[in-house]
Amino acid sequence: MLVVPAIDLKDGRCVRLYQGDYNRETVYSDDPVSVARRFVDAGAELIHVIDLSGAKEGRAVHRELIRQIVQNIEVPIEVGGGIRDLETIEAYLSDGVERVILGTIACREPELVREACRLFPGHVVVSIDVRGDYVAVEGWTEESTIHYLELARLLEDAGLRALIFTDITRDGTEEGVNLKRVLPLLETVSLPVYLAGGVSSLEDIKKLLPLEEKGLEGVITGRAIYTGALDLREAIKLAKGIK
Repeated sequence: MLVVPAIDLKDGRCVRLYQGDYNRETVYSDDPVSVARRFVDAGAELIHVIDLSGAKEGRAVHRELIRQIVQNIEVPIEVGGGIRDLETIEAYLSDGVERVILGTIACREPELVREACRLFPGHVVVSIDVRGDYVAVEGWTEESTIHYLELARLLEDAGLRALIFTDITRDGTEEGVNLKRVLPLLETVSLPVYLAGGVSSLEDIKKLLPLEEKGLEGVITGRAIYTGALDLREAIKLAKGIK
């Protein structure tokens, strides 16, 4: 199982939001590139980058900064936030991004997701971000009427590289993972799944390891590694079974 560190970008800085609230942010670094390098040094094999400003504005706000991250590290990155069309997907991939993450557009235009998977096979991921049982969109500022399992079923045969499941109520809280909602997702789809939101300790990693056989390919963690509650190097070793 992969442990994937997260970098959330807002106004050119590395931040974390509490439960997706743009008014409750904590700034952790003015140099996201150095943060990415530090994660690679700790053993990260994939880095999760979200353009929070882009998610809210519906466009790629931090493309140049993300390009700098790509150019300065040796591991793949996945990028989400504000990606609403095929042109932006192509632009990010041409910059060297390995995977693009679609959220709002997957809910609004699932056929665009299918087309993206056809044009860019192996490079498209959908993030299903939930508050309760329903998918949140527009940078988590709006709630749709689509149940998260319904969206997962709709896109299962689209050709996605993976699904990301985020419990917004746990995101940035360090309260631990919510198995109540991720287990039904793992039982509903055959796609690889990454879990985000609430991963805060080595105990959380241990709790999730048995789910690997059910399709949990990785966990994404942010605030806990910035505060020191979770040692990224140790979490990676635990997830990979390294003593």
